[in-house]
Amino acid sequence: MRFVVSTRGSVEGWLAADPSLEFKLDPESDWDAQLVGRLSATGRVRVLDLKAHYPGSSVQLAPDPAFYRMIAEGFPDCVIEDPALDDASLAALSGAERRISFDAPVHSLADLDGLPITPRWLNVKPSRFGTLRGLLDCLEACEQRGTSLYGGGQFELGPGRRQIQMLAAVFYPDGPNDVAPREYNVGEPRPGLPAGPLALPDAAGF
Repeated sequence: MRFVVSTRGSVEGWLAADPSLEFKLDPESDWDAQLVGRLSATGRVRVLDLKAHYPGSSVQLAPDPAFYRMIAEGFPDCVIEDPALDDASLAALSGAERRISFDAPVHSLADLDGLPITPRWLNVKPSRFGTLRGLLDCLEACEQRGTSLYGGGQFELGPGRRQIQMLAAVFYPDGPNDVAPREYNVGEPRPGLPAGPLALPDAAGF
């Protein structure tokens, strides 16, 4: 199973420890064209999470069409996750429609079908779906539609980290899965951490 590292720290520090790592990043309002260029030049960024669907949360990023355009143009091959859905925001992402993904708004197949656009990507966070049946219904529909999938984080759910790793290994092993081993969420960048791709986790307790 392929995984990416989700970090708000130094990408360069992680790459110094392991040049093969890939990343999912949360752009922040103080990002400028110079920083975007430097990050893009690493060639290791796979997903950019615009976090427009977390109202009242400290991670919410206010939508800004000019910022969206800078991100879309600066990272021409990256998946763009959870942009705002107003007309100005979507217009700013014109030309990048096939790279748009969703996460926070999707808790069911009905939520996916209710989006104003048809995404080509979906970040699957199994715990959002409530039941295994609901999750599998959505995965089946995405497979039929050709929607590309990757697994979401939520490592704070304890044993859920192993479960989401296993689901990713079974259903979307080649996606940029935000399900890195726990060691990546504790401590500074350092060599010797588990490298990808990960083997299928033990199913005990699933």
